[in-house]
Amino acid sequence: MAFKINDYVMYGATGACRITDIEVGDEGLGESTYYVLHPVFDDNLTIKIPARSRHLMRPIFSKEEVMQLIESLPEQEPYEMADERQQSQALKAAVKSGKNEELVRVIKTLYLEKQAKAEVNKTLNRAQEEIMSVAEKRLYEEFALALEITPEDVSAYIKNKLSHR
Repeated sequence: MAFKINDYVMYGATGACRITDIEVGDEGLGESTYYVLHPVFDDNLTIKIPARSRHLMRPIFSKEEVMQLIESLPEQEPYEMADERQQSQALKAAVKSGKNEELVRVIKTLYLEKQAKAEVNKTLNRAQEEIMSVAEKRLYEEFALALEITPEDVSAYIKNKLSHR
C-alpha cells in the first residue's frame, strides 16, 4: 500500500504518526524514497523511514472499526495463565504485535487483574503496570485519532459506550 502526505499511520512502537513529507534522497545506499513521520502526540520527534520499509506502518483504524472493537470488548477473552511469568511473556508479545484486538485483550486482562488485586488491598506489579501503560498508550492514541478526541478521553468514552449497551 502506498501512503500519501497527511495520512495517519501506526508505526511500530512509536504509535500514531502523520506522514508530513515524502522525500527522495541518497542516504549512502543509492537513491530511495523516504516517508517523513511525525508522532501525533510528540512534537519533538521526526522519523524518516525508507518506503521499502512501509510494511512497518499501517493505516489507523477508521471510526467504524474502532466502534466495532469497542462493541466487541465484553466478548474479548482475557489471557488466563496460572504462571505470572508466562502471562507476562504472553502480554508483552501481544503488545509487540501491535494488533488492536490483542491490545484490547491485554488491557482487559490487566484491568480485571487490577480489580481482583484491589479487593485484597494489592496492586499490579511493576511489569504489569508497564505493559498496561504501553498497551493503553498505543490503543488510546489510535482510538483518539479515529474518534477525534484526546487520548486522555478514550477510557471514559469506552466506559460510556459500554454502559449504554
